[in-house]
Amino acid sequence: MRCDPRFSRVREVFERHLADGEELGAAFAVFLDGEPVVDLWGGVADRHTGRPWQEDTPAFAYSCTKAITATVLLQLAERGLVDVSAPVADVWPEFAAGGKEGVTVEHLLTHAAGLPVVEDPVPVEEFGDHAAIAARLAGQRPLWEPGTAHGYHALSYGFLVGEVVRRVTGKTVGELVAAEIAGPLGLDLWVGAPDPVIARAARLTTGTDHSTTGTDRLTTGTDRSGGSATTHPEDPSGGDGALGMMARAVRDPDSLMNRALGNPSMQRLTGGANHPVVMRAGWPAAGAVTTARALAGFYRSLLAGDVLRPETLRDALRPRVSGPDRVLYVDSSFGLGYMRPAMTFFVPSATAFGHTGLGGFVGLGDPEHGLAVGYVMNRMAGAVSGSLRAHRLIEAAYRSL
Repeated sequence: MRCDPRFSRVREVFERHLADGEELGAAFAVFLDGEPVVDLWGGVADRHTGRPWQEDTPAFAYSCTKAITATVLLQLAERGLVDVSAPVADVWPEFAAGGKEGVTVEHLLTHAAGLPVVEDPVPVEEFGDHAAIAARLAGQRPLWEPGTAHGYHALSYGFLVGEVVRRVTGKTVGELVAAEIAGPLGLDLWVGAPDPVIARAARLTTGTDHSTTGTDRLTTGTDRSGGSATTHPEDPSGGDGALGMMARAVRDPDSLMNRALGNPSMQRLTGGANHPVVMRAGWPAAGAVTTARALAGFYRSLLAGDVLRPETLRDALRPRVSGPDRVLYVDSSFGLGYMRPAMTFFVPSATAFGHTGLGGFVGLGDPEHGLAVGYVMNRMAGAVSGSLRAHRLIEAAYRSL
């Protein structure tokens, strides 16, 4: 393990989480100005077998995938293969059905398309058939006028953006991640993991522990497939405000939030996200399997200009939508696929960007401070997403600067 003395407080927090039983197994990595300064791992990767968390143990990182998928599409835009401001139907003619002829690629990237829910239940047999799921969305009408509001497209985001990628290139997001990002950069990062990676991946758990008793949650919630929302740890849940509405939505199986988070439903398979079918599927909204070092390395490479041109990234980070989220209720903010600081991405810096994942996973970059961070674990927080563990580690990294 590596920890620059300047970041000793990060190691102290990480080790305390393990010693106190808040973590089962986890890894946390930080690059500063492109150099590795924190690379920590420890605990147990599988609570059933006691298999230890190793240096190369990957984990299923849920919605951290969305930022990676957005990056794939932005690479295509740089090459002139996609016009982000153009209608989706230009490359996907069937998408124009249901009054969607004016929906742009930017609407997809910013959760403003009005398609947060796959209306018809997706059968398990279709989990790996991204085009078939995308076809379901193409036949739907938007739930709101596209571009007039935004609401977190928890799972549909990936099938929508992924189909644009497939129509342009003939390849899946996972194939392009391997060829254009993970392979060239040497990152242990997959969107759709091969069997040898699945075999050594951490096994996620939501068992009763600190994470689900209320001491390790950033917002009231429940563990469902593919969501991503984080709020300030001191905000109360309940009442008539946005957090209260969010809490009630979590408890209502028919709420827009749970409908967005729950179809396709990983819970139809034993072990949910641990099931090989899910880990192989490579859903572009929630399908990344990665180590903390690789997730931080992805953001390091973004900041360094190795993945996108600096001007492309600057434009992508410009907030396109901000304010109340129609699916999550609390305020969210998005550039072109990247989360920006808001209640759903609570970070210590206004210049940070990235994405959270269900239960507490976080990847972020910060161009002003030169930081790139990755956090993965297997004891998921009892929340739609986010945990005090992640918040403490990130805060300690910023305090170390």
